[in-house]
Amino acid sequence: MTMKVLYGAGPEDIKSYDTERLRTAFLLTGLFAADRVNFTYTHVDRLIVGGAMPVAESLSFGAGTDIGTPYLLSAREMGIANLGGTGTVSIDGKIFTLENRDVLYVGRGARQITVASRTAGTPARFYMNSVPAGADFPHRLITKADSKPIELGDARRSNKRRLAMYIHPEVAPSCLLLMGITDLAEGSAWNTMPPHLHERRMEAYCYFDMADEDRVVHLMGRPEETRHLLVANGEAVLSPAWSIHMGAGTGPYAFVWGMTGENQEYNDVAPVALADLK
Repeated sequence: MTMKVLYGAGPEDIKSYDTERLRTAFLLTGLFAADRVNFTYTHVDRLIVGGAMPVAESLSFGAGTDIGTPYLLSAREMGIANLGGTGTVSIDGKIFTLENRDVLYVGRGARQITVASRTAGTPARFYMNSVPAGADFPHRLITKADSKPIELGDARRSNKRRLAMYIHPEVAPSCLLLMGITDLAEGSAWNTMPPHLHERRMEAYCYFDMADEDRVVHLMGRPEETRHLLVANGEAVLSPAWSIHMGAGTGPYAFVWGMTGENQEYNDVAPVALADLK
């Protein structure tokens, strides 16, 4: 298991960032390497983002050495989304089977987590978000069928999409973590419209189900001074509370969204008019 650390940046800082420094600060690459567990600890609301792709062997993690606690989840909760083939997640010996687009909520206090793929030819791709937690909630598997879908957008404006809530008070409660998956309708390109800010929460996007040659142009930064990142399949973007987040793809794609902060009110947002973007 590896644990990279990012310290984040403020809106004034990124005015001087070149492309490489912007990508280093906000883009997470290499999440899904065969038979490895890769985590990034960010000081943006202390979110941990991780990826694991067990191929030839199962992978175990759970030690808290890197964060100064007995176990990784001694004072944290976690969401695990399977973006690949069928796999299993064992939490202290209790086994859960995750199909593609199933999400497992792991409550505070879990000690050892082991992930495995059913077949090496179509390995599971486990994407993880972990945040500090001050309450105990039971582990729970939320299947794709269990999620709560919401239809959003307009095909005429190329932003029709289906947002599925998984870890959410209306589906599976948690302390502070929110997590879900959004799919764009055929022919749509924009993933969020209109853009918005949520001052009381940060967010992370993981883009997936993309062709190797495609990219998402992810817009970020303050509304009056935007920046952009070119994001490939299986890469994740950190979005601080001060930053907008919206993007358009060169081909079909989906994304996992994860949030944490002061509240779990999904609609606690401040829309930004397109005319105000610069």
